[in-house]
Amino acid sequence: MEVGTSKSPSHIKGTEDVKGTEDAAELIGDPDPFQWDTREGCEVRQILDRVADKWSLLVIALLDRRRLRFTQLRREIDGISQRMLTVTLRQLERDGLVERTVHAVVPPRVEYELTPLGGTLHTTIRALVTWTEEHQGEIAVARAAYDAREAAGA
Repeated sequence: MEVGTSKSPSHIKGTEDVKGTEDAAELIGDPDPFQWDTREGCEVRQILDRVADKWSLLVIALLDRRRLRFTQLRREIDGISQRMLTVTLRQLERDGLVERTVHAVVPPRVEYELTPLGGTLHTTIRALVTWTEEHQGEIAVARAAYDAREAAGA
């Protein structure tokens, strides 16, 4: 392997053959979830931080197959400030996920919509939301059990 090259978790094969050995981590590489931070010039972490924040997720979900004005987005997203919505939209536009269209009317009308790239991200977000809906009961049970253990230990 070249100097500066990281092993990604997707390249780990045959881990079942080396489990339990003292040198397992050495044999299969370190499946470090933060390995993206070590690659020079890699922006994966920055992109994940952007698309996974709660405001970006909500904006992308709301813009699925439709255009919305700034005021419509702000009305739909409970708790977001005007400044935070502006920052979020600018970041998503910079990343090529949202397109901003200004109509030359008085007063100016600005609309936002997903780009084709943003639309592909929406599919991923929908899968995450579906998973959350399917497993929310299990998560609630796990949280209650954890809280009970913490309360008993206090």
